[in-house]
Amino acid sequence: MAVVTVDNDTRPGSRAVAKYVRSSAYKAREVLDLVRGKSYSEAREILTFSERRISNMIAKCLDSAVANAEHNDELDGAELFIAACYADEGPTLKRWRPRARGRATRIRKRTCHITVVVARYTDEELAAIDARMALKGTGRRSSAAEARRRRVAASRERDADRAEDHDHEHEHDEDDPVAEDDFDNIADAETDKDDADAGVEEDDADAETETDIADAETETNEEDDADAEEDEKES
Repeated sequence: MAVVTVDNDTRPGSRAVAKYVRSSAYKAREVLDLVRGKSYSEAREILTFSERRISNMIAKCLDSAVANAEHNDELDGAELFIAACYADEGPTLKRWRPRARGRATRIRKRTCHITVVVARYTDEELAAIDARMALKGTGRRSSAAEARRRRVAASRERDADRAEDHDHEHEHDEDDPVAEDDFDNIADAETDKDDADAGVEEDDADAETETDIADAETETNEEDDADAEEDEKES
């Protein structure tokens, strides 16, 4: 078990080292400065949403350090924080690029060694963190993976409840079919409606026939009156 000194306090800790990482130490240090001193869950979240490519390698190194602490030193991942993290320069791979007029330009492919050391919070620090989380209405999470597993389990439970409710609705529809009397009543109502519509159409036809007869009689009377007037004029 490694020994880490934090604020003049010696604590047991675990480390992980990623060697010969194909990135410059300068780029790795910029990301390490973001997570130094953070808790494991907070540091993992920062690395997950970081846009730097080196963040993936640092996240793997951090997970390895926490796994060493849990399996080798029997420490709880929820009580760990990044006590130290640094990047040392590794060997530089030298390459050449041809240029104009027979010249060549040197290409330096940098490498680095990333070291992450995690240690356990003291009991007083854990109590202060729990009190702070209680005020916010949240609790300490062991890891981002654990939180993700809880979200997936809750989502699966909601999907199962929805499927069960859907099945109950289908069973209710099958247990309460529409009675045959209801079908008969519906058919009788439709027949009565058709008969009523037919009666209305017949009444309309009779009214039109009577109107045509009255118009014909009016025209006949007008013709008789015209003939009588012509006879009077001739006489």
